[in-house]
Amino acid sequence: MPQTRGRIFDDLAKMANDAAGVAQGLRREAETLVRTQAERLLSTMDVVTREEFEAVKDMAAKARDENDRLMARIIALEGLVRSGEYKA
Repeated sequence: MPQTRGRIFDDLAKMANDAAGVAQGLRREAETLVRTQAERLLSTMDVVTREEFEAVKDMAAKARDENDRLMARIIALEGLVRSGEYKA
């Protein structure tokens, strides 16, 4: 009788192990399916990558800096014109 019980426990452990393997495989398949669907959805939308966003953000910051520099120059030149020190 003890050998039968040991074999039953071995069979149950094997079945539990197999079930865990199947569950893990199903989880991987579900993740792949969700990832594929998300990528398909994103490809139909008009979205940009993080790299593209950062590049445009840097360009905008440089343009603002240049705009501020030019505005300061215009204000300085207008001051010279008003004071009469500069004549075009």
